[in-house]
Amino acid sequence: MWGRRGGRRAERSTLAGPCRAERAQSAAPAEAALGRDRAALCAGPCMPGAMAGEPLSFRAFLDGRPAGCEYGYGHGDGFRALRDREFPRLRGITYLDHAGSALFPESLLKAFTDDLRNNIYGNPHSQNISSKLTYDTIEHVRYRILQYFHTTAEDYTIIFTSGCTAALKLVAESFPWIPEGTKQPSSRFCYLTDSHTSVVGMRGITASMNVLSVPIKPKEILVAKSRSPAEEQSCTTPHLFSYPAQSNFSGTKYPLSWIQDIKSGRLCPIKLPGKWFVLLDAASYVSTSPLDLGVHQADFIPISFYKIFGFPTGLGALLVNNRIAPLLRKTYFGGGTAAAYLAGEDFYFPRKSIAERFEDGTVSFLDIIALKHGFDVLEKLTGGMEKIKQHTFALAHYTYTVLSNLKYANGAPVVRIYSDTDFSNPDAQGPIINFNVLDEGGQVLGFSQVDSMASLHNIHVRTGCFCNTGACQMHLDISNEDIQRNLQAGHVCGDNIDLLDGRPTGSVRISFGYMSSFEDAQTFLNFIIATRLSNSDAEIPLQSVTKLPTESVPDDHLSFNKADKFSPILKISDRELRNIPSEAETTGSWQPPEPEAESMRAAVSETAVPMCRKGGKPIIVAKIYLYPIKSCSAFEVTEWPVGNQGLLYDRNWMVVNQNGVCMTQKQEPRLCLVSPSIDLKQKIMVIQAEGMDPISVPLEDNTGKEAVTCESKVCSHRVKTYDCGERIATWLSAFLGRPCRLIRQSSDMKSKSHQKNTKGLSSATNISLSLVNEAQYLLINVASILQLKEHISARLKEPLEIEELIRRFRANIVISAPESFEEEEWAEISIGALQFQVVGPCSRCQIICIDQQSGERNKEILQSLSAARGRKTNFGIYLMNQPFCSSFSDTLSVGSQVLPVLKENTEIQPPTSSEEKCSG
Repeated sequence: MWGRRGGRRAERSTLAGPCRAERAQSAAPAEAALGRDRAALCAGPCMPGAMAGEPLSFRAFLDGRPAGCEYGYGHGDGFRALRDREFPRLRGITYLDHAGSALFPESLLKAFTDDLRNNIYGNPHSQNISSKLTYDTIEHVRYRILQYFHTTAEDYTIIFTSGCTAALKLVAESFPWIPEGTKQPSSRFCYLTDSHTSVVGMRGITASMNVLSVPIKPKEILVAKSRSPAEEQSCTTPHLFSYPAQSNFSGTKYPLSWIQDIKSGRLCPIKLPGKWFVLLDAASYVSTSPLDLGVHQADFIPISFYKIFGFPTGLGALLVNNRIAPLLRKTYFGGGTAAAYLAGEDFYFPRKSIAERFEDGTVSFLDIIALKHGFDVLEKLTGGMEKIKQHTFALAHYTYTVLSNLKYANGAPVVRIYSDTDFSNPDAQGPIINFNVLDEGGQVLGFSQVDSMASLHNIHVRTGCFCNTGACQMHLDISNEDIQRNLQAGHVCGDNIDLLDGRPTGSVRISFGYMSSFEDAQTFLNFIIATRLSNSDAEIPLQSVTKLPTESVPDDHLSFNKADKFSPILKISDRELRNIPSEAETTGSWQPPEPEAESMRAAVSETAVPMCRKGGKPIIVAKIYLYPIKSCSAFEVTEWPVGNQGLLYDRNWMVVNQNGVCMTQKQEPRLCLVSPSIDLKQKIMVIQAEGMDPISVPLEDNTGKEAVTCESKVCSHRVKTYDCGERIATWLSAFLGRPCRLIRQSSDMKSKSHQKNTKGLSSATNISLSLVNEAQYLLINVASILQLKEHISARLKEPLEIEELIRRFRANIVISAPESFEEEEWAEISIGALQFQVVGPCSRCQIICIDQQSGERNKEILQSLSAARGRKTNFGIYLMNQPFCSSFSDTLSVGSQVLPVLKENTEIQPPTSSEEKCSG
């Protein structure tokens, strides 16, 4: 069935036919040397001459622009300087999610803050001077918005809302619906299936009013016929049809002529007597295109201003045609909406102004004032929305043309683009490109993998279904049954489960904004070429359970006693173990009697039998690491006590920024240079870093009155933490060069707030977690590391040392097994008296690209892993400890034998979560 794989619009790049391609422009970067021997950039039969010569050059871009599409707003060579001045925070970053949110320029923020410093703005519902200034400024902004959309207060009313979604909800609640079961014909709410979730969600309100909703596919509206009988046209039952001016999924622009056609009866969404009103969802459209409401007079137009200016957020508006406004119904009345009301009787009289009647409470007046500066700055920088439309489309057209012509050496396309146009006309297509990356065999690469690789190149894209399930289903050929089946498999909107049964659950979207540049498009295209069109991608993927030529791991590949200079390997004495808190009381190193160990394994699985290795060669624990501070350096030990959350003190602390948000190496790679070590005898954690004096933190839980407690989140899990004080905060801030603090998980919440119900364990068992992302332990295999090392070494100029690779994968337990990737076949393991259940594979993110000794990034690591594992980025397995009532203490030791139990199904399913499963 999935020969269609990724969508019925599978060959969209050839949709335009050979002639239309002559209008396409060329593309991309000559400056960034592509290096390496890459597969062909195949121009189609009608590739423009400029593109056929130097397709990746600025000159080709300029020569290939569609007629009438100017680039740079007339600034010429000064456009780059203008962007650097207005968006200095974008240096080194390629932001391609403008459909998600525009970015505000420096001058907008300065103009707004200067305004606030120089004026006093009071509550507009008061009557004093400062309040009058606020009221008058708000009214001025209303007129400015109307002017922006080429209309006047005689035709439209501006109702401020918290955003486009709130505006849509307002329409659903106040539209004069006629429900089913009355003497009059009932109303219908019709919406295009290529609509945002917030539009589709209106049907929840209409259903509660006993009004039927009817989804309309784009192809159905195109063949809809007009209403002909006079009696049908004389019916006054109100119906509402909603459609987007521009699809937020694909950038397709639907005809604005539909507005008048539907209102006049020339076009009818469904055959039903009554009067049709039109809701035009303009949120995506107006961010890069002009909308003339003097010509296209929709009845309702919801918008969000951050889509246009980037700031302020949380402010939108509903533009209401004054001909429908008096018919709107309202039940709730808030502050400022009443002309008069009685508290003791059911009497309420609304204000005459439609805007004041529907704006409950005090509007966000400072944000509204910011809009004035948004309009001023946008006009000054660009010259207006028509020029923005030309600028952004030139970039999108160029990127589409190059992207759609990228081919592998075997002629297979590199990407599959989901679009209904050939990007030849800015009136039919917006600056949005939606696609999936393919391998040489035409198989879709998961969008999460593409996103992870883009992040390594500081490219910001968006992935998933973009709050538009209808368009996602249409373009990717996902049936209603598929959606429900995916949900049962654990996939929900917004998570990172990108492939199920080999089929994509979503795609990748890039979008250009008013300050996007040629360099942005160039960088993105270079990224696709560099990561997909290289000879090394054609290598044979590593398979699970690949036997090495030797019977065991050579001794010279791994030193079990080599320790980090700040993390000495500790041999724990019996006396030191007695000082460990009760959650991990131990008595020393030991091996349980064989009968006891066998009975424990039997308790884990009555039917499974421990795997017998070839020649009886044992699997042993080679290394043990704990990470006291999340995302900081490893602390290597040879023997360590186990608590109820994993290795004692593993990830009990984490560094947060000034907003209390957890910092990881993704945002701050230098965290790996912070080296904590645990001294159980002195009951302290010593923290060291180059150029800094060592500092210590007590191991005792400090949750007394002097401790500042707070709620934090770790990968969607709520945890209660407390601050470790100013001294360590100052130390960390000085080393990292940014304000940050050290916080610790509070002991009274360890068993309550961060728990996981683990499949396969007793239903009554809640596994307690520290500040880890997914599970208590992460295990990797030296044999797997060695095989991966061979693959990576072929791509790198300087091969990595085995020790460096091991540290990049940030495991707790490193084992030495005879076969590579055999750990992926395990369901359970026992190490001494400790029993572990395999939760699933660890899907790797960009943290493995960071050298844990220097903090430097190497983008090739993740790409190599993906190529080696056959488009997957899994490496290592998650473990959960299975507690048993035993008189033996729990200690994990290097040299201990590992006894695995095979699972019935040899493919481990990854844990279902919305977060990347990375070891922090």
